[in-house]
Amino acid sequence: MTATLPEAPTRPAGPATAWHDVCALTDLEPLWGEAARVAGRQVALYRVDATTVLAADHRDPRTGACVMARGILGSRGAAVTVASPLHKEVYDLGSGRCLSGEGPELPVHPVLVRDGRVLVALPSAPPVGGEAPGGRP
Repeated sequence: MTATLPEAPTRPAGPATAWHDVCALTDLEPLWGEAARVAGRQVALYRVDATTVLAADHRDPRTGACVMARGILGSRGAAVTVASPLHKEVYDLGSGRCLSGEGPELPVHPVLVRDGRVLVALPSAPPVGGEAPGGRP
């Protein structure tokens, strides 16, 4: 999910979310993923063109390893995708749906690009059970 807006967000993206200023748009390389720690959560940011940034959890949904920023960007139809560098599952970066069959979804996050800054909306509370399998923070 992405949007380019000239004004600051006036309300959260959904219930119990908060916007976080992460970096300058110019800090992100086009067609490349970068990892950032945002409000205690590991997030992968993908700059897909001159003004569009997509965000997802950095943790691989199948293994819990923090590797998704190193995934391979691609597309399926109109969907922008990322393939996990571990087991090559392909995820739709708009919906988080696994496109490689039956697999867990990749949590994706709303992004705003405003005044050259990248803002990401995250849930205010951490995921149930912590960020990693087995309750590891």
